[in-house]
Order: sequence, then structure tokens, then C-alpha cells
Amino acid sequence: MTPARALLHPHALPVESPARTFGHIVAKTMVLAARAVTCPQANWIGCAPSERPRVYFANHTSHADFVHLWAALPPHLRARTFPVAAAEYWRSGAVRRYIAGQVFHAVLVERDRVDRTHNPMAPMLRALDGGNSLILFPEGTRGNGIELLPFKCGIYHLAHERPEVELIPVWIDNLYRVLPRGAILPAPLLSSLTFGAPVGLLPGEEKKMFLGRLREVVASLGESCTTNRC
Repeated sequence: MTPARALLHPHALPVESPARTFGHIVAKTMVLAARAVTCPQANWIGCAPSERPRVYFANHTSHADFVHLWAALPPHLRARTFPVAAAEYWRSGAVRRYIAGQVFHAVLVERDRVDRTHNPMAPMLRALDGGNSLILFPEGTRGNGIELLPFKCGIYHLAHERPEVELIPVWIDNLYRVLPRGAILPAPLLSSLTFGAPVGLLPGEEKKMFLGRLREVVASLGESCTTNRC
């Protein structure tokens, strides 16, 4: 069983497993480290934290993006909110597999394997159907922290398959300076996260229009953050 298919019961380990227990300790340590280094401020301007299944989608500028977004959620929501990540990267090496499977319970997607017998959307849909939430970076790769890259189509398919799930836009500010490309250690700079109002697929809305609209929503959060110095 792959980590993606074992989402609701990661690696089929019992609750009292030492590996699972140590994973919780590592996760809490990473949250404390994120708060100590950047003091991230969560601004819920368009919605409030909720236990209902959601897809948090954000700009992507740093390897620290997920940890900071995850740390901004209340503790009871963190346990039910998983990052969507590339299987080819997180399955390469024992340490990466452990972090993905036991620390963050990541939903691993095989982006290079798409055929009639394998649907990369399946593990994400299973997670949502299990009452969990997802963290997604629609750009698909890290940007420069200033201009958003075009959004990939995965979030469109999620919205189409599960229209009842809220899509929450998030702007992550200043992390591209905290942990830029090539950096090993983070710089102690302040960061913030701005959570916008839920959005969804409009009746008859085409994929290109939908992705462009979501990109503009995230960009507008960034502009608001810059104007208000969030």
C-alpha cells in the first residue's frame, strides 16, 4: 500500500506505534520552530477556521510554505489537514518517506503516471471524502515571491468533482526571503498568512477562466497584504 492510498491510516501503523508517536513529536517541533523563526501572523479576513473539508490553495515561494500554512491552523485542524505533494520526490529516500508518511501524512500524487488505470486525483478525493482538508500549491513549483505563475489544472478537477468542498485562497508573505532557493537555514524574518473568502466553480465556468480567476483571487490577497503591511 502506498502512502497516498494509506492516507486515513498512514502506513497501516497502530496508533501506539513508536514511529507514529515520534512523527507527532517532530511535527510539533517543526511548528514551534516555524513560529520561533518567523513569528507567522494568521489573518483570517475572508473566513474563519472550520472543521468542514477544505482545500487551502496558496502561492508557492519556499520549501517552508507548507509548514507555515499548516502551523497557522488551530491544532485540532492540523491533524486533519494534509499537504498534496509529488510522489516522485517524497518517496525517494527513507527520511523523506518518513516525513511525508509519519509527520505530515502527505497525499502523494504520481504526476508522471496518468493512464486509464491510474487517476492522480483519486488520493485527493479519498482524503476529502474522509472529512479531511488539503493544502495545495496550484503553481506546481516555487515562484519568485512577486508574480504568480499560471495555475495547474488539478484544483479545477477537485472543484469539479467535489463542488461542495470550500476552496480557501491563502497568500503567504515574505517566506521567499526567509528561505530562498538554495538556502539551508532560514533567516529570522517576520512572515504572515492571509486567508481569503471561500471560492468555487461557477455554473458553466470553463477551466481556463476558473484557473485565471483563482490566480487573481490569490494575487489580490497579496496586493492587499502589501497595501496594509500585513
